[in-house]
Amino acid sequence: MSFASLPSVPAAAVPDGAPLLDVRESDEWAAGHAEGAVHVPMSQVLERFDEIAALGEAAGDGEVYVVCKVGGRSAQVAQYLLQRGVNAVNVDGGMHAWQAAGRPLTGDGDGDEPYVL
Repeated sequence: MSFASLPSVPAAAVPDGAPLLDVRESDEWAAGHAEGAVHVPMSQVLERFDEIAALGEAAGDGEVYVVCKVGGRSAQVAQYLLQRGVNAVNVDGGMHAWQAAGRPLTGDGDGDEPYVL
């Protein structure tokens, strides 16, 4: 499967409350992430596969939206998940597109304005 055939959506089209898997590193996550997203760094996807698969099973349509900073890492993870039977959708443009679309961000900082690192 090439990335060209990978299911994807613009950040603005991710349904509110849909399972969102953020595969960025911990420092990126702490700086700013989508509220309600699940954080599984790309390096932990294999060992946490069952947890990720459960996200899709809990969703009504079974889709898991995968996001990173700009879309490269999330495309790789989404492709892997699809090969393993998870209905994964890549978020085009990643968290930069999420922020540009005016979607809310939250961070782990003490009062700092969340941002995409």
